[in-house]
Amino acid sequence: MENNKRNILIDEETIKNQIKKVAAEITEDYKNKNLYVLSLLRGSFIFTADLVREMDLKTKIGFMTTSSYGHNEESTGVVKVVNDLPDDITGYDVLVVDDIVDSGITMNFVLNYVKEKGAESVKSCVLLDKPSRRKVDLKPDYCCFEIEDVFVVGYGLNYGDYYRNVPYVFNWEE
Repeated sequence: MENNKRNILIDEETIKNQIKKVAAEITEDYKNKNLYVLSLLRGSFIFTADLVREMDLKTKIGFMTTSSYGHNEESTGVVKVVNDLPDDITGYDVLVVDDIVDSGITMNFVLNYVKEKGAESVKSCVLLDKPSRRKVDLKPDYCCFEIEDVFVVGYGLNYGDYYRNVPYVFNWEE
């Protein structure tokens, strides 16, 4: 893949501007609420960091790791909790943040899992939404970009164990 040309789908500046807009919406929606941002590792750590820095809210932040992809480009359909919620979220309004919703299986699992843990409310926020691949009835509550059915890398999204650190979203051209 290194010999292929990177096709930048969403540049760094566009990402920053859209995150500011979504963060402003979240700030408005969650003022006077007890917000807990739950970042799904590893893919969402960059997006979550940039998002919460743009939010003007008192916010508790936690991390959870799930797995359904391994090193594959498609979900196995089975979600496993690798590292559970670090906190009691009873009474919190939880915003689950992830890098991308593809099939929706992982996000659907986590939203239901968090509800069962006693959250006051649960919503989702994603950098990227790929609705053409959806296998469950799910629409993210907050979304920065809707994309076509292409394999994307960068800005937290990985290929194997690499490319999360690239500051834009891209795919490869032959």
